[in-house]
This record gives sequence, C-alpha cells and structure tokens, in this order.
Amino acid sequence: MDPVTHFLTGACIGRAGLNRKTACATVTAVLAAEAADLDVLWGFDGPVEELKHHRGITHTFVGAPVVALVTVGAVAMVYLWSESRRHRKPATHPLGNQREPGSDSGPHWSRRQPIRWGWLYLTALIAALSHIFLDWSTSYAVRPFFPFNPRWYTGSFMFIAEPALWVVFLLALVIPALLGLTDREIGARRVKFRGRGWAIFALAATAVLFGWRWSEHQRGLALLANNQITTVPVARMALEPYPVTPFRWHAILETAQFYQTAEIDTRTGEIDSDPQADIIPKPADTSAVEAAKRTLLGEVYQDWGMWAVIRDVGQIRAPGIDPPRLPPGQTWTTVEFIDLRFDYSFRGAGSPPSHPPLSGWVYIVNDRDDGGESMDGREQK
Repeated sequence: MDPVTHFLTGACIGRAGLNRKTACATVTAVLAAEAADLDVLWGFDGPVEELKHHRGITHTFVGAPVVALVTVGAVAMVYLWSESRRHRKPATHPLGNQREPGSDSGPHWSRRQPIRWGWLYLTALIAALSHIFLDWSTSYAVRPFFPFNPRWYTGSFMFIAEPALWVVFLLALVIPALLGLTDREIGARRVKFRGRGWAIFALAATAVLFGWRWSEHQRGLALLANNQITTVPVARMALEPYPVTPFRWHAILETAQFYQTAEIDTRTGEIDSDPQADIIPKPADTSAVEAAKRTLLGEVYQDWGMWAVIRDVGQIRAPGIDPPRLPPGQTWTTVEFIDLRFDYSFRGAGSPPSHPPLSGWVYIVNDRDDGGESMDGREQK
C-alpha cells in the first residue's frame, strides 16, 4: 500500500500498548512499518531494476526479522547517542535541585522510560510483518515465501491508497493530542500514555474494513462465476478494486483467444460487459515479441506480470526514450508490455489510461536485438 498507510499503521501499532512496555516503541514501529520499501532505491539503477527488486527479499517472512533488526539497530544508535549527550550535561529538576546524571529519582515527569530491547524488537517485527500483509491485500502482489517459493500472491481486495484508512488512523492519532491540550488548559493531571484506546480502535476498524472488502471481493468472484459473461470457456478470472467503495470491482477474464473485462456492482449484483468494446484479443507472438521477452524487461515483466499482455505495436515512439538511430537497411519496432490488473480507469470515470501504470516498452532492432527499454516514461540505462 502507499507509504502514508504504512506509517500510520506503524504509529497505531506502537501506541496500542507496546509503548507502555518500552521506550521508543512508537518511532520504531513507524520506521519498521515502512522500512521494507527501501528496496525502491534500486530505482537509481533504472525502472526495470526497481521492478525486479521491489517487493523482493525485504517483503518476505525471511527478510522481515532482518528488517526489524536493522530498524532496532538504527533506533538504538540514535537513542544511545542522545543518552550519552544527556549524561554529559548535569540534569536539573524543575524546582532547581541538581541530580546525578542517569539518576531516575525526582518527580514523575522527570523519569525516563527505559528501553527493553526484547519488547522493542517484537514491536519492530510486528510492524514489519504488517507491511507484508498490507501489500498482499493490493493488486501489486508479494512473494512472502521467497526464496523458497517464488510465487506471487495477491489479495486484490484493497486499493493501493484507501482514504477511509487515512481518516481512521489520523483520528486515532489526532484526537488524543487534542484531548491532551484540553487537559493542560484546565490543569488536569497529565496522562503519560494517552491514545491507547484510539489506536486499538483504529486497528480494529482496519480489520473490519479489510474483512468487509474481502467478503465483497469473494461475492464478486461468485457473481462472475455464476453468470455467463462469454460463450467460450474461461481459463481464469480476477477482480481488481476501486478506491473508497467496496461494492465496485473491475473484472478480467481470460479465454484461449482473448481477454474480456467487466464492471461488477456487488451491492446490486449487476455485471456490465460489452462483448464488442470489452474484448482484448490475444496478440500474436511475432519474432520481435519473442526477442523482447528475452530482454531484461521481458524477463522481469513475465515473472511479475500475472496478467501481462505483450504486443508488437509497430514503429511507435516509447515514452521516455527515443527510437534507435539505425543505418540504412535496418529496421526497428516497439514491443509494449502492460498488465491488465492496472489497465482500467480506477478513478471511477472515463476511459482507461493510454499508458497504464507499470507499463514498459522495448525497441527491437531487426527482430532480434534490444534497441532500448523504458518503463513508466523512464529509460533503463
């Protein structure tokens, strides 16, 4: 899912009670909840390398304990550094009394909560595992059992950015802060760990929303299976989500000759599919297409693209990269890679985008050589 959701989930995980067990729990959970996405740094080597490594080892059950350990290590370094600075300065009580550095004596507001490293690592591990679960729920997919099992798994019942989750999480974090300001205004006793109930409420509401969307997703698949959308046998089908509404879904069906799309409303049971406009013929495997499949982009895309469509689109300029300049007698063509999971107007209106997200292109020279690759308008060097 989007980084905002991961960060907010981590904050609520930390404040749901783990911050009462150890210092630095919330900040550790926030960082660990998003740390897996540091693999996007592969993007500096180009968009194809980013696709190859994103949601790789850091998004696995093998990698999650390491991600948690690295996060705790980073937090520990900052914490120990700040503690060393604090101990080098003589501490002063609010009433002016001096105390020895490191002493925990004095009024309750001057005592610092200690770090319990076992609890801190458990916090980071829970947050790291939450990242895998949230990403699995979307259409992009994860490989949680890699390297033992390279298969991609996807729930496809949550949109990558869900405004309802943002609202719930922000309420859980902002309302306790506002209540704290009110208490200070009226002179009420300060609460050390405020917001636990709100954080638990946000996580419970998230679980309810996930369960509701999963249930609607299963209902949509049942509607699709029980209604004859096409007259030829269907090899497989999928449903992709829309943001905000849990009732509207974009369906994809595959037959031996073509793909067909449909729009499903699980609240009314209505299925809308035009046998003329919603048919996508399967492209021919030309020599250029076969050559494109052997390129870096082709190998990576075929591994990741559960609904990949690869087609020779002729001499069309690919976004983000100029066509190859060739001597007389040589020819080039463009091979396009799209994934049908993202080839729909997920904003809810209008035609599908001309270039779906995570699309790629390869120039093939003389039906055999790689003349350049790009993805999402970025050239792969």
